[in-house]
Amino acid sequence: MKIAIMGAMVEEIKPLLEYMQDIKSFEIANNIYYKAKYKEIETVIAYSKIGKVFASLSASVMIEHFKAQKLLFSGVAGAINSSLKIGDLIAATKLCQHDLDITAFGHPYGYVPEGKVYVESDKELLSLAKKVAKKKGIELKEGIIATGDQFIADSSKKEWIKKVFNADAIEMEGAAVGVVCDAFDVPFFVLRAISDAADMDAGFDFDKFLESSSKVSADFIISMLDEMV
Repeated sequence: MKIAIMGAMVEEIKPLLEYMQDIKSFEIANNIYYKAKYKEIETVIAYSKIGKVFASLSASVMIEHFKAQKLLFSGVAGAINSSLKIGDLIAATKLCQHDLDITAFGHPYGYVPEGKVYVESDKELLSLAKKVAKKKGIELKEGIIATGDQFIADSSKKEWIKKVFNADAIEMEGAAVGVVCDAFDVPFFVLRAISDAADMDAGFDFDKFLESSSKVSADFIISMLDEMV
């Protein structure tokens, strides 16, 4: 079995590589991909860079070139649902593109002909994640994650995304990865750590949070691999 593991930023995959053996790097389409082994599992690991286009490109390379059979994505997201707090882990049940808009042609937000408003995460991987969370004593939240090529800092825009898509969190890559995986019939799972919320402290240090949350997320992903073994 070959598992693809993605993040958007280098900080999000660095802790994962520390668990791996026989690491070999490959440069394809201006990005670096790492082939490695974890126990009996072959992996390909990469950070896509930020945004939907780069995420789609990296996911496609991992599936088409490296022949990944499942894809796990780990990173950070902003909260829309007020019940989500900084540091919470949320697994996407389904994902949508909040910035996709051809409503002028009579279509709903997030939809294009022959596409879907929502792409659904793999139920077996979600079940596996819940099993891992239970073993670790971690509360794993579940919900809808909205993706767009915008960093959303405006509260009214967040409320609009929440209302239109019933979304719980927002980020910039997940739905794009989901669309690629859905097209190739590759099961996928998106895990996000909440990096900002309505109750966030003004002294919050994002860089420190990214480093610490990446380690937590990496440990969680590795535990999912352990269950697969």
